[in-house]
Amino acid sequence: MSPAIDLVRARADTPGCAHVVHLNNAGASLTPQPVLETVIDHLRLEARIGAYEAAEQTVDAITAAGASIARLVGASPHEIAYAESATRAWDHVFYSLPLGPGDRILTHRAEYASNYMAMLQVANRTGARIEIVPSEETGEIDVTALTAMLDDRVALVAITHVPTSSGLVNPAAAVGAALAGTGIPYLLDACQSVGQLPIDVAAIGCDFLATTGRKFLRAPRGTGFLYVAADWIERLQPGVIDLRSAEWTSAGTYELRPDARRFEQFERSYACYLGLGAAADYALTFGLDAISERVGALAESLRERLRARTGVTVLDQGREQCGIVTFAIDGHDPDAIRALAAARHINVWATPASMARLDFGPRGIESAVRASVHYFNTDAELDQLCAALPPATHRPT
Repeated sequence: MSPAIDLVRARADTPGCAHVVHLNNAGASLTPQPVLETVIDHLRLEARIGAYEAAEQTVDAITAAGASIARLVGASPHEIAYAESATRAWDHVFYSLPLGPGDRILTHRAEYASNYMAMLQVANRTGARIEIVPSEETGEIDVTALTAMLDDRVALVAITHVPTSSGLVNPAAAVGAALAGTGIPYLLDACQSVGQLPIDVAAIGCDFLATTGRKFLRAPRGTGFLYVAADWIERLQPGVIDLRSAEWTSAGTYELRPDARRFEQFERSYACYLGLGAAADYALTFGLDAISERVGALAESLRERLRARTGVTVLDQGREQCGIVTFAIDGHDPDAIRALAAARHINVWATPASMARLDFGPRGIESAVRASVHYFNTDAELDQLCAALPPATHRPT
């Protein structure tokens, strides 16, 4: 059994807990004090001695941050590239793949909007085809159906581990097992899972993993990272390069870096990069098993509270669920519910169908309230949210 989360420490380390009930961790979590101090300390150093000089002075800390980020997902440091967001990390791989006419891209209805639009763009340009793998009755990807769809024209399997619009957790490791030995590249969007679930890229079997810092990892905005399996690094040509990703070796030649940092660009916020490393260290001090256990228990407790209310529909699917809880209240627009909660200093979010068309469209959902818990939340805060929710009314006909 995982050790219990030290809730007193977690809340004491989180200044925002004194001001808001934060249930929008799937949007951007509250930054813990150690991460905040890391970022501010480096910014002060830059202001005092110069930004280039500060980077040189903290090179050991920068290297250590990269090692912490790699350790968080069970990777080696040379397999990790820094990115400013999960979307940019995902794009670096996707736009590097040599897709052409008749190539098949397999994905799932939980795919993130930005990812799917990129697929549409490339399919329109190249003649590649996007195909949606069927779901199980419980909502997650049907791995048996996926296996039956595999052939030599499948050029990519890309799925989202946890969708932005639901508490569903896709069986990422089962997908990896189905693809083992096929040579088909496997791109996993772990934007909503890193920081709330244990992640091990070897156990999952993905070739690439993209994630952000700002969500459950509790790092600054504008941070993220990409994992590229060692045996894929030399096989991909980045769509964009600069003097970080490559070396200009002569007037007519350049040489790409031999590690995943061939997908990086020169300019970045070193303060935020160090903050990302500090966030990884902070999560590891609690332990991802313990975080996952507490987050899952809080989320299920909230679902039980919501199901007990007349006219409230919990929208989450999946045999396995996580810290994202989505719901609707009869007669009330999710944006209005969000505003009511905000008036009581409670942060939730409203997710429109435009963020999840393959998921919400077939289910007739126009929008949903999203409350996403984290380990620093309490049962009392869940009660505060429920007290702020309006009673259901009949929808107009």
